[in-house]
Amino acid sequence: MEGASFGAGRAGGAIDPLDFLKQPQTILRVTTWIFSIVVFGSIVNECYVNKDSRDPDLHCIFNENESACSYGIAVGIIAFFGCIFFFIVDLYFQQISSVKDRKRAVLLDLGFSGFLSFLWFVAFCFLANQWQRTTMSKGVLQGADAARAAITFSFFSIIVWVALAVKALQRYRLGTDMSLFATDQFATDPNAAYPGYPTGSGIESTETYQSPPFTETLEANPKGYQVPAY
Repeated sequence: MEGASFGAGRAGGAIDPLDFLKQPQTILRVTTWIFSIVVFGSIVNECYVNKDSRDPDLHCIFNENESACSYGIAVGIIAFFGCIFFFIVDLYFQQISSVKDRKRAVLLDLGFSGFLSFLWFVAFCFLANQWQRTTMSKGVLQGADAARAAITFSFFSIIVWVALAVKALQRYRLGTDMSLFATDQFATDPNAAYPGYPTGSGIESTETYQSPPFTETLEANPKGYQVPAY
């Protein structure tokens, strides 16, 4: 496709909202955006509980480890705003006319998706490990469902972000394999001649030169001699 690069059409083309929303990449971004809300929302709202009725202080439900709750919230917020940012990038990606800018956007998407996959993996392992060590109490039981939801959706987030990283890698390979700087007006064969000034057929013409009229008469009568008329 002429003018296409990194999985998008020619710059300046019209964007169909329905086609954009149906793209797998868009669906994955919306999905992980929802997952991030579930994770940090569950931790903020229900994963800080009282140890008992006599203790007014709120503690992290994950083995009273404040680092576990803080880490889960931080990763969720980073993923939340990251999804919004790259959703906007995807929306205006086709308007980017520079091939270099498109390449930078795809590489940024690839790096960020891989980084978030790692962060969610650490979050899942960290939260699951601390939950196993948690001593059950009345306060813990009240927020147990929220803690399990945070752990579960942390695991699902790993899968979705890995899928986004794979999609970004496919777009990068698609961009580099399309010979972006070549167009249809150039020959694909490197040994082919450049389409420059048109040349002749290489066959010499067999037609002889014909002298203009009256030339032979002048040559037969040199010095302007005229035949007298009778």
